[in-house]
Amino acid sequence: MMRSIIKESLKKSISYPLYREQVRDLLAVGKSTGTQQSDALLHFSMLNDKRMHRLDKKTVLLAPTIAALKSTKKKRTWLLITEGWCGDAAQIAPVIHKMSLESENIALKVVLRDENEALMNQFLTNGSKSIPKLVVLNESDEVLSSWGPRPSIATKMVQDYKEQHGSLDDDFKRDLQLWYTKNKGENIQQDLLTLID
Repeated sequence: MMRSIIKESLKKSISYPLYREQVRDLLAVGKSTGTQQSDALLHFSMLNDKRMHRLDKKTVLLAPTIAALKSTKKKRTWLLITEGWCGDAAQIAPVIHKMSLESENIALKVVLRDENEALMNQFLTNGSKSIPKLVVLNESDEVLSSWGPRPSIATKMVQDYKEQHGSLDDDFKRDLQLWYTKNKGENIQQDLLTLID
């Protein structure tokens, strides 16, 4: 069953540049990605498009990250499940894309969560469809591992805040975005290095 789900999702997958184009095209007609549309999702999509634009230009990979990516010999597909309105995805997807460019053996493919429900249901986080989710496939398109929806430090921040306050509020979400900006993708890179070979 998993094999057929992966196969179907790969058929629907697009490159990261095409994903970025799709987000911009939808925004141009006042829409966000996903099956649901709302003013809030549109607002977040517009904000995230600016974030991704900035990160696409400014993300710098660490020397150990580049060295590990260049030395990897095994062919891998990185299948990224995302949506344009997701704040975590806006911070993470550009880093994943930049990493994939450093290795001729890593092919990054992007799918939208709401268009790939069967796939998303295989990679739930505590029962929820949290994104982004990165699924690592071997040459036979078998799942080797998955990662997400947040880097390890951000995950701990979320858990600690929920324990103290019960849920995430707007103040925390702003603080989390500030953390992403200050961390400059370093924690994402460190986490993802564990998925290489």
